[in-house]
Amino acid sequence: MVSPVTVVKSEGLKLVPFFKATCVYFVLWLPASSPSWFSALIKCLPIFCLWVFLLAHGFSFLGAHSSARKILAGLIFSALGDAFLIWQEQGYFVHGLLMFAITHILYSSAFGMKPINASAGLVITAVSSLSYMLLYPYLAGPFTYLVAVYVALIGFMGWRAIAGLQLANDLWTWTKLSACLGSILFMVSDLTIAVNKFCFPVPYSRAIIMATYYAAQMLIALSVVECQDAEVARKRT
Repeated sequence: MVSPVTVVKSEGLKLVPFFKATCVYFVLWLPASSPSWFSALIKCLPIFCLWVFLLAHGFSFLGAHSSARKILAGLIFSALGDAFLIWQEQGYFVHGLLMFAITHILYSSAFGMKPINASAGLVITAVSSLSYMLLYPYLAGPFTYLVAVYVALIGFMGWRAIAGLQLANDLWTWTKLSACLGSILFMVSDLTIAVNKFCFPVPYSRAIIMATYYAAQMLIALSVVECQDAEVARKRT
């Protein structure tokens, strides 16, 4: 297993643009009531930096590891979703929802179906069901089933990320922990969006949503790093 210290040394510099872009977003804090292409660019910039982070590992790495390609594709659809949500009050909320639904499908595929970890699946099913039960009385029209499908997809993604951790069997790696934490933060971010939009105003909702979202995407992007480090280690031996 690659140690966190090794990863920080090898990957830290590649993440500097992401951290800078995230700081720019929070420092500028452009009003959500005035959507523009500039505000869309500032919002998407940290995700663009995560594209670069993955591409910096080389095209041969991406070509050899399907999970890395799927996470890169998920980040591309995430950026599209972010852009659509800038104009959600102008009727593009469903478009953003669709982009992120595709993202969760790609992430789920990247995390894989082994091990099954049925107990983790049951916990996520319970959490997802409770979340939808909270939202259901406030939903109307097509959102009644669109939100249900979305909750199922993000719940499935969370299950697949958590299932790979296997703490009890000492089979975990720090990158699997990264995927697990990233998926949980993604679910927190999206649940905050849903409650704030459909149920009632959440205090500091935008800060909570974006802080958990950017952290989630960074952790999920980092979850592919270990296969790169393992490959380097093999070449050295």
